[in-house]
Amino acid sequence: MLKKLAIGALALMFLAPTLGLVSIGLVMNTAALAACTVSGSGVSVRNVPDSLQVTTADGYTFTLNKRQLTHAATIITVGSKIEGVNRDALKISLMAALTESTLRMLANTGTYPESGDYPNDGNGSDNDSLGLFQMRPQSGWGTVAELMDPEYQVAAFFGRPTGPNYPSPRGLLDIPGWESMGLGEVAQAVEVSAYPERYDNYAPVAEEILVTLTTGGASASATTPAGSLSNASNTSSKVVFPLPEGTWVQSDDFGPRIDPISGEQTTHHGLDFAAPDGTPILAAVDGVVTVAEFSDNWGGLIVIEHQLDNETVATAYAHMWQTGIHVTAGEPVVAGQHIGDVGSSGYSTGAHLHFEVRPGGTNGTAIDPAAWLNDHEAANLPEATTGPSNCEAGGTR
Repeated sequence: MLKKLAIGALALMFLAPTLGLVSIGLVMNTAALAACTVSGSGVSVRNVPDSLQVTTADGYTFTLNKRQLTHAATIITVGSKIEGVNRDALKISLMAALTESTLRMLANTGTYPESGDYPNDGNGSDNDSLGLFQMRPQSGWGTVAELMDPEYQVAAFFGRPTGPNYPSPRGLLDIPGWESMGLGEVAQAVEVSAYPERYDNYAPVAEEILVTLTTGGASASATTPAGSLSNASNTSSKVVFPLPEGTWVQSDDFGPRIDPISGEQTTHHGLDFAAPDGTPILAAVDGVVTVAEFSDNWGGLIVIEHQLDNETVATAYAHMWQTGIHVTAGEPVVAGQHIGDVGSSGYSTGAHLHFEVRPGGTNGTAIDPAAWLNDHEAANLPEATTGPSNCEAGGTR
């Protein structure tokens, strides 16, 4: 649960390594949940659509796929059978799983190689965390085998004397007075995250999931999403800004500049946006992740390839902490999806996002991201100038 910050070494050149595809396994039979009804809290799962478009409290929209919604149905189904779990508790659990894993069952082969042998939706790298709620064996939540079982994780999250981890770590029902606490506050009390403010951002998403899965019918946005994960390779024209509104300031331009660390004349191949450490980084367009790794050069690096206006283009996002990468190579993503967190690793002077746009794909030659974002109505930024610029806040070469 607790985020551990790792500081990368300085480097002089940008490398663009690629990763092999991460195998993804289905955790459950989605058809079996399509008409599942449960009792206990009065909440019943009646429908699992193929996709659902949702919007966070800070106004960003993304699409959950069938697999993610199936995990949500598991949380509702298992939780509804536990005495003391009401609708608010279910909503809190969805908020927690959305924040911790984006409703994905994550292995962690870097710490536990055997975790990759269990059905999973990709590979995480946050300390020794596993699964939907990113629970840690070393913190006493359970064994690797137990935590790679989504139903076990749900039972552990809710806790109580009959729960698998009682009396410690505490589940939701083990927290005195949780009913009178804020929803995000309860999620934080269970998760003990380094970023407690994030859970409330997913409250409207959790509510939309509950309504959709328990009323027997998806919303209009669920049946006609702007971008579905199952269709991520199709041409898309939707472009969103890679950071939430109001969280950033532009700290360096694209083009010639004086390097803020070496003091030498160099060329900056992207834009830098200074933002608080841990600010969510958002996928700019529907696409497929081609790079998701931590290196000495650019710290945490994500590259996504998109089919945009019938052409291939890649976007790159750099300088995340190792624990701030939330996607894996080969994973489809949608515009606005939370893919990582702002950090300051690698060749960096402070917390910021270095953002690049590369026509042609992952290894294409970078162009001015400001012009590209403006052309696609995702921003109103000053475009590159011919003169040098200087980094006044968090930045990198």
